[in-house]
Amino acid sequence: MTEQTLSDVQEYYGKVLQTKDDLRTSACCPLEAPSPRLQALLRNVHEAVQERFYGCGSPLPLAAEGCTVLDLGCGTGRDAFLLSQIVGERGRVIGVDMTDEQLAVATRHLDWHMERFGYERANVEFVKAYIEDLESAGIADESVDIVVSNCVINLSPDKERVFREIYRVLKPGGELLFSDVFSAQRIPQALRSDKILLGECLAGALYFEDFRRMMGRIGIADIRTVSKRQLTLDDAELWEKAGMIDFHSITVRTFKVDLEDRCENYGHVACYRGTIPESPHRFVLDDHHEFRAGLPVPVCGNTANMLSQTRLGRHFRVEGDFSTHFGLFDCQPAPAGSGAAEACC
Repeated sequence: MTEQTLSDVQEYYGKVLQTKDDLRTSACCPLEAPSPRLQALLRNVHEAVQERFYGCGSPLPLAAEGCTVLDLGCGTGRDAFLLSQIVGERGRVIGVDMTDEQLAVATRHLDWHMERFGYERANVEFVKAYIEDLESAGIADESVDIVVSNCVINLSPDKERVFREIYRVLKPGGELLFSDVFSAQRIPQALRSDKILLGECLAGALYFEDFRRMMGRIGIADIRTVSKRQLTLDDAELWEKAGMIDFHSITVRTFKVDLEDRCENYGHVACYRGTIPESPHRFVLDDHHEFRAGLPVPVCGNTANMLSQTRLGRHFRVEGDFSTHFGLFDCQPAPAGSGAAEACC
C-alpha cells in the first residue's frame, strides 16, 4: 500500500471537496436520470448526505431483502442508506471508509434515517478502515452476501489486494456489484501521482483488460458489464493533462460461483419467473442479458451458474446440466434496442 496515495485521497475527499459541486470532471457525477426505483429510495435520504455523494453509477442490487451487504468506500453513507431500504430491517449494511470527515456525516445522520425508515433497530453500521484490509474492520471470511462500491476502488493503490479481500469475505454464491472508472489504455506513470487526477478518479483508473486479468488471478474468470458511459474532461487543465485517454464509468458484476474463462455451451436454458417485486416483467443480468418473464432463453454454463447458484436461483428456472458439452456458446450481443435476450457474454 502506498501511504502517500492514501493520504492524498483522504486530503482530497476530507478537505478539498466540500460538496459534489467542487468536482472538476464528470467522473463522479452520474449523468443519466435516476430510475423511478432510485428516485423513490433517494426521497428518504438526507440532503446533507446526498450533497457529498461522489459516486459514478448506481450499483444497487435486486432481490436483496434480508442480505448482508458491504459498501466499500461508503463516504457519507448515501448508498448505504439506499441499501438499508433495499435489504430491509432484517438485513444488514456495513459501510467501510477511511476518511473521518465523510464518516462523521454518515454517523451523524444514522438515527435520522432509521427513524425515517421506521426501523426499530439500526441495520447500518459504519466502520473506519482501509478497503485493502477488511479483516481489520472485523469482516470475517464468507460472511457477506453482496459487496458493492461506487467509484472508490480506483482510488486504491493496491487494487488486487482489494479484490482479494472481496473474494475472501463473499459467501459462496455471493455477488460483487460495483461502479468505477476504467480507462481504454494504461495510465502513464507520470499521471498516476497527480493529486487532482487521483482525487477526480482518473489517475487510478484501471485499464479494463488488466482488470480482467487481475480477476482471473484471484479466481473470478467471468465478469459482466452491466452499463457503460464515456466520461468528459470539462476542466481545461485536466483535459490538457489526460485528454488523450478515453475514460468510462462502468458498472460491473460477477459472482463467487464456478465460472470458466470462456462461455461454453452445455445446452442450458433459463427462464425468469417474474418474481422480483422491483422488476416483475424483466431482469437485466448484464448489457446483453435481459430476461423477459416467462420466456425461456438459451444460456452458457457460466450464466446458468450465475442464475442458479446464487440468491437469484429462486427467481429463475434453469434447465440442463453439464453432462454434454457442445463447444463454445455463440456469444453475440443482442442488437441495440432489440430487447432480445438471445446471447451470452
